[in-house]
Amino acid sequence: MNQSVNNDSAPSFWRRPGGMALATTALIAGFYLLREHWGHVLGYWPYLLLLACPLMHLMHGHGGHGRHGNHAQSRRRTNDDKE
Repeated sequence: MNQSVNNDSAPSFWRRPGGMALATTALIAGFYLLREHWGHVLGYWPYLLLLACPLMHLMHGHGGHGRHGNHAQSRRRTNDDKE
């Protein structure tokens, strides 16, 4: 049983040092930007929340609203079924 295992695959961008540095910098910049403009964000919060509802409907398409249980399923054979 001489099988070679190839674990030399390159890590994803976010696992590399450059990706981690970019993510850390973006988080820090986002924190300070939000911290400095928190009053403005709170003023628009109700409107952003109301805007999120139609955007979610557009993003999710027309497959929602209680249609989860109506999937076509093949009839399963049970012990009570007779041939």
